[in-house]
Amino acid sequence: MARRSSSSSSGSWRYLNPAYYLKRPKRLALLFIVFVTATFAFWDRQSLVSEYESEISRLDDEINRLHDQLRKAGVHLEENPLSDKISTQNVLEIDPINEERREKVKEAMIHAWNSYVKYAWGMDELQPQSKKGINSFGGLGATLVDSLDTLYIMGLKDEFQKAREVVGGLLSAYDLSGDKIFLDKAKDITDRLLPAWDTTSGIPYNRINLAHGRAHNPGWTNGDSILADSGTEQLEFIALSQRTGDPKYQQKAENVIKQLQKIYPSDGLLPIYINPHSGTASYSTITFGAMGDRQMWETSMEGLISLIRKTTPSNYHYICEKNGGSLSDKMDELACFAPGMLALGASGYGSEKSEQIMNLAKELGRTCYNFYQTTPTKLAGENYFFHDGQDMSVGTSWNILRPETVESLMYLWRLTGNKTYQDWGWDIFQAFEKNSRIESGYVGLRDVNTGEKDNMMQSFFLAETLKYLYLLFSPPSVISFDEWVFNTEAHPLRIVPIQPHASGFEMPVVRPFGRKQGKPEYS
Repeated sequence: MARRSSSSSSGSWRYLNPAYYLKRPKRLALLFIVFVTATFAFWDRQSLVSEYESEISRLDDEINRLHDQLRKAGVHLEENPLSDKISTQNVLEIDPINEERREKVKEAMIHAWNSYVKYAWGMDELQPQSKKGINSFGGLGATLVDSLDTLYIMGLKDEFQKAREVVGGLLSAYDLSGDKIFLDKAKDITDRLLPAWDTTSGIPYNRINLAHGRAHNPGWTNGDSILADSGTEQLEFIALSQRTGDPKYQQKAENVIKQLQKIYPSDGLLPIYINPHSGTASYSTITFGAMGDRQMWETSMEGLISLIRKTTPSNYHYICEKNGGSLSDKMDELACFAPGMLALGASGYGSEKSEQIMNLAKELGRTCYNFYQTTPTKLAGENYFFHDGQDMSVGTSWNILRPETVESLMYLWRLTGNKTYQDWGWDIFQAFEKNSRIESGYVGLRDVNTGEKDNMMQSFFLAETLKYLYLLFSPPSVISFDEWVFNTEAHPLRIVPIQPHASGFEMPVVRPFGRKQGKPEYS
């Protein structure tokens, strides 16, 4: 029995011996034909799959092009092709750990949003401890408006629809959903804002009564305009002109840039105050923290590099503040947007300079992450001081749920593929969950050393902090850098190339969805 089994086994194995076929030419020829036929069948199938995917991509681009044209003509489609791109994720691009983290962030957004709906609906912000709303921005429903695109990106469409029924949510919500009500509301609000730009220099006032159109600057600035407020409307105004065909919004924004070019210093570092009448810079602090074209950007980045110092013993890089000719070894957490800005801008340089800028972005990102890690609560203070022989110490010790560090971590992860930035973001999210989450929403901390809580859920926590955390754990194709650009307040605007128009105004050209941004993840 054993011999028969062995013989049977060896008889089967002989078909795998090349000598068996060499002695039998007909069977060798038959085997060759079968091999060639199978090979052609396999490659034919692969070709069909490739052609199918190419055709689907082409049709998808065509649908988006037609949809954009209909949208500009005022025709609203209930189902927007982009919606499927956002809500239907490519499971091959996201690993289980990131999927779980992303769902946790989404649950945090639901908790924050439901708390706002329950206790402060229609008001600007929620005071979670006292469970009531407060109108800190004149009763515009700031949290509601700020949250719209976050709700949409996270696929929370019921919540988004509820918000839509109350207020139109401006350009980002329009670009995401294609719903014309948002464009109409954006235009209405911007028209009410425009009198603020009616100054001698074109530098806008920072405050305006939307009902009466009366504009002014706050008394504590001595009548000056704040640079950060004057320089952050360009994206929105240009986008509004592109989407409405009315050049007046873009012209207002470009006039500001032209005026800043006239007074631009050689080091590219403007102070935080600008006189709206003369258009000249006032003597004031230069900071990348609070209130603080490519050539202008490159010049200012050289100025930024001149403000970089390093600590001992841990070699943390930080950005000094400049006042006149002296430097202060102080850095705001607000300045932690800079690592992301540098990482994004590094691609515009040659290889050597690009590497230098990217390395600086990484070093500053490490510093900002350690703003969080060096406190008992693992949440960052408002600013930090640096002293000889010491790494960093908390200055102002509150934390108000700011987004700047997680914003930079999101950019650094997408542009380097290094998962370390995702892990750092997860550490920060867990610290928010441990210290800031209460039954009625999220609160900031009065002191990151003791953990004492305040009584405010800032609108930017929903609009920026949670959105950037969600995107940090999402595939790079979700709000791709090839297709979208974020404004200062984390609202994504779709990139629309422009071409000259007969009237002299540059009109938008529909840009089909392109390659997916982001480098491969490291193991």
